[in-house]
Amino acid sequence: MISVIEKIKQIFNEKFSGKPVLVKSPGRINLIGEHTDYNKGFVLPAAIDKAIYFAFSAREDDNIELVSLDFNNSHSSNINELKKTGEWSDYILGVVEQLKKHNYTIKGFNCVFGGDIPLGAGLSSSAALENGIGFGLNHLFQLNIEPIELVKLSQK
Repeated sequence: MISVIEKIKQIFNEKFSGKPVLVKSPGRINLIGEHTDYNKGFVLPAAIDKAIYFAFSAREDDNIELVSLDFNNSHSSNINELKKTGEWSDYILGVVEQLKKHNYTIKGFNCVFGGDIPLGAGLSSSAALENGIGFGLNHLFQLNIEPIELVKLSQK
């Protein structure tokens, strides 16, 4: 059976050219303090062995091409015309929007992603998605953003 990361690389190679930047972003559990972190309470999170995996590449234009294996869906957008859709792509476009609001220069990019975090199981799949996107774009465009700042941007 093919692994999630191998499937992501395969789909990436079918849809885009070039060698991708690969990122793994783990899910997490809160051992104490569930849902209190954003209310300034105490939490004790821990990474788990489930994750979301990403394959990224930069584009020469301002287009964003996203492929979600988990939703068997894709989304196209322009970096200068970000619009909420009410779908999974909003998590990614929200991180892009925060990077732009904080004057980081990014161009268009390709991203194929998927994982083995059960959606809606309280294992922070949305946080893994947002942080993986932030980490990947930080690396791809050499933004030199410190990890704690990336987390704060993703949280917004």
